[in-house]
Amino acid sequence: MVERKKPELLAPASSLEVLKTAVIFGADAVYIGGEAFGLRAKAKNFTPEEMAAGIAFAHERGVRVYVTANILAHNADLTGARKYFEQLRDMKPQADALIISDPGMFRIAKEVWPEAEIHISTQANNTNYETYLFWWQLGAKRVVSARELSLEELRQIREKIPARMEIESFVHGAMCISYSGRCLLSNFLTGRDANQGSCTHPCRWKYYVVEETRPGEYLPVYENDRGTFLFNSKDLCMIEHIPELVETGIDSFKIEGRMKTALYVAAVARTYRKALDDYFQSEDLYRRNLDWYRAEIGKCTYRQFTTGFYFGKADHNTQIYDNSTYIQESVYLGIVEEVDENGLVRIEQKNKFCVGDEIEIMKPDGRDVPVRVLAMYDGEGEAVESAPHPKQQLWLALSGEAERFDLLRAAKEAGKAHP
Repeated sequence: MVERKKPELLAPASSLEVLKTAVIFGADAVYIGGEAFGLRAKAKNFTPEEMAAGIAFAHERGVRVYVTANILAHNADLTGARKYFEQLRDMKPQADALIISDPGMFRIAKEVWPEAEIHISTQANNTNYETYLFWWQLGAKRVVSARELSLEELRQIREKIPARMEIESFVHGAMCISYSGRCLLSNFLTGRDANQGSCTHPCRWKYYVVEETRPGEYLPVYENDRGTFLFNSKDLCMIEHIPELVETGIDSFKIEGRMKTALYVAAVARTYRKALDDYFQSEDLYRRNLDWYRAEIGKCTYRQFTTGFYFGKADHNTQIYDNSTYIQESVYLGIVEEVDENGLVRIEQKNKFCVGDEIEIMKPDGRDVPVRVLAMYDGEGEAVESAPHPKQQLWLALSGEAERFDLLRAAKEAGKAHP
């Protein structure tokens, strides 16, 4: 194995709950968005108070936090951006870096907060080593590579840039049909600008062709009874290619998904954490555990997997033509928030389950403990048989031991008590 520093594992977080999950389940760093200027306007995102609390939680455990401000700004955004960077500068504790794509936003950030570490977002179309050197000379420490790059192109970039400059690359999650995410479809079709954080994901929609002399007669581009999904990419998954990624010289492995649940983030972060640790212990250990990694990744929501552009140009095998739905094998039930002296577990319920169901305790160290729900109590201590209401506070008696920050999940079609 080529001697290299172990890459950072960077996970997304849409909320304080998901940030804590990412930290506990193995991320070295987490990227989050505030209430403005990030590219996930529909995510829950962080209030200033939540952001400070999240940064403190992460720093106590040696995990870094990066804040996205990666919109392509219009004139009307600039005054607010200056105030936002001032707020981030004065926040205690401070974030570890800003993620920026727009040169104007970059200039303002450098003026307001000269000491800030700045990472250049994939939105800036970072496809060659001269672009990396351009941003390095302006004071950026890290550049996030465009998803369109191959491993060979990334190797060439690594050879041409300073050793202290960092390359961050996506290793898992949704792909975008447009160049490095700079898409106009959403704005054209719905008036919601993808480059300002309001993408409606029209690449996942069903499309037909209409011949001009036959208005109203919709013809599928490819014959299929479900229609045709012209732009619908499979999801990126590089869990089987950790050695190649490491040997390329990538400094940070980025997981996409700032709209995802805590279950998704926990499962993906835990799997890549183990894969990285196993590989740096021995490549043989990593190879022996490939089946476990594949199985765990398969328990997340996903759209089928591809290796994207890493091993060459994408082709028809990277697209999904017959549907745009996720594959989902696990149901997220909740995170253990507290365990009392009697061993009862408190959660905020996310999906319905019942007394007698067989569920799984997902632990940060890689163990999955099957248990049965023996009893369930509502917030007033009354026994109940099921939890039909989302976000209901529940106390559970389980047949196995759970600890704070463990995650509870169930197989999607399973979970029912034995007769």
